Amino acid sequence: MRQWLVDYSRGDNLNAFWRLFFWRSRTKRKWLRDVQTLFLSRMAHRHGGYVGIEAAFGGRPRLPHGLHGVYISRFASVGRDCCIYQNVTIGEIGRAAPRIGDRCLIGAGAILVGGITIGSDVKVGAGAVVHTDVPDGSTVVPGAARILKKERGA
Repeated sequence: MRQWLVDYSRGDNLNAFWRLFFWRSRTKRKWLRDVQTLFLSRMAHRHGGYVGIEAAFGGRPRLPHGLHGVYISRFASVGRDCCIYQNVTIGEIGRAAPRIGDRCLIGAGAILVGGITIGSDVKVGAGAVVHTDVPDGSTVVPGAARILKKERGA
């Protein structure tokens, strides 16, 4: 017997998520916004990620691996043509969240926290932790591996 595997994080399901997300931002009726919020939270849970309802997007971001492990704070703002890989955290400290410019690439496992500004055309490497402002056209990479303690006799 053949099993049908459905990847809910890509294709039409993810397109439906973003359509509903942007439709909700234009809806004026509270009861309809509440219903849309319920559907969005269920869809995000199914996709394995979280996108804050009040998060601001300049356009639909590219998510090559879907929403797998992606957390985007409700206070964050993401520019146009951004590419966000899996397991990325764009989180807030208090109510201050990152503001990301246009055409940015955020690598797998990157963490952006606090009220920072990420300029346009910035590349954030996989596993980088960013907590300070990054100017336009920069590349951010994580620190090099180093030995903290060496065992005797090894």
